[in-house]
Amino acid sequence: MAKEKKGQKESAAESKAPEQARHSAKERPRLRARFEKEVAPALLKELELKNPMAVPRLHKIVVNMGVGEATQNAKVLDPAVNELGQITGQKPVVTRAKKSIAAFKVRQGQSIGAMVTLRGDRMYEFFDRLVNIVLPRVRDFRGVSSKSFDGRGNYTIGLHDQLIFPEISYEKVDKLKGMNVTIVTTAANDNQARSLLKHMGMPFRA
Repeated sequence: MAKEKKGQKESAAESKAPEQARHSAKERPRLRARFEKEVAPALLKELELKNPMAVPRLHKIVVNMGVGEATQNAKVLDPAVNELGQITGQKPVVTRAKKSIAAFKVRQGQSIGAMVTLRGDRMYEFFDRLVNIVLPRVRDFRGVSSKSFDGRGNYTIGLHDQLIFPEISYEKVDKLKGMNVTIVTTAANDNQARSLLKHMGMPFRA
């Protein structure tokens, strides 16, 4: 009997194996595939680089939402964390004050905002949505400034409210909250970073 049961289990496992094998791997983000096929070769030629590994690329994207009212009312922070999670698809980290500032009634260690760091596929997917869906929804949008670089190849955009993201429902928002989106690249300087972002679809102002 034991041998028969063992044989039945093995046959059941064999019959299940093909079903598991049919599941396809996660599809690569279209922007990542486009970077590898089109953007990287174009940058290699434009920047006159000899080594393909020296081509500038996205390293990470940091989305930071400051909630100043959280110093007076801690409950204000919960909606901000939920909304940032919906926007990025990743659980945010609550940011805390590094030191006390009496003028702003801030104590050291007090929760003052939320932050998400995106890498890999999620980073490319977020950048794709930001450029093609979110920024065009900004009222009277005429492009982003080409001067918001920090001198080390990193670019920061300030967004006035969270309603430009289609993931956020207008009815459920109690207060508008701004955020900063910092795009960190491996570029050696601002000019390389500007070329990288332009090739990837960033709508710089003319």
